[in-house]
Amino acid sequence: MDFQKIKRIIKMVEEADIASLKISSDDSTIEVTKATQVVAQAPNVVTTVQAQAPAAPVAVQAEPEGVADAVDDGDIVIESPMVGTVYLAPKPEEPNFVSAGQTVSKGSVLCLVEAMKLFNEIESEVSGSVTKVLVENGQTVEYGQPLFAIKP
Repeated sequence: MDFQKIKRIIKMVEEADIASLKISSDDSTIEVTKATQVVAQAPNVVTTVQAQAPAAPVAVQAEPEGVADAVDDGDIVIESPMVGTVYLAPKPEEPNFVSAGQTVSKGSVLCLVEAMKLFNEIESEVSGSVTKVLVENGQTVEYGQPLFAIKP
């Protein structure tokens, strides 16, 4: 395992809500454990997540009904691959990755979904034109929830 991979694993453990991680491969084993002072901060993260949790079911129940009406036949719907918070821009003061009417290529970043303090890039599965943005910035999303409609 190369040094860069080890650095990324350490960073992921630092940012995640876990105390330790052990990874074994054919020729090596890596174990990363957080210091006690970092673990003591974890309850604050859990409290924040629990405070946001009641809002998710309302948004999830409202979305599927409107999505069928909002998406045209032939559009490809890009869905969230995980539960988390969606961010339409890389930083609050920067413009959105994409907007309705914009042309995107396969692999273009459409948004970020934050899950357990890790920011995951959501990429376009097809080339085409974004017809609808089906979520709002900062909205909590569920697994499989529609995010964008793209006309190929």
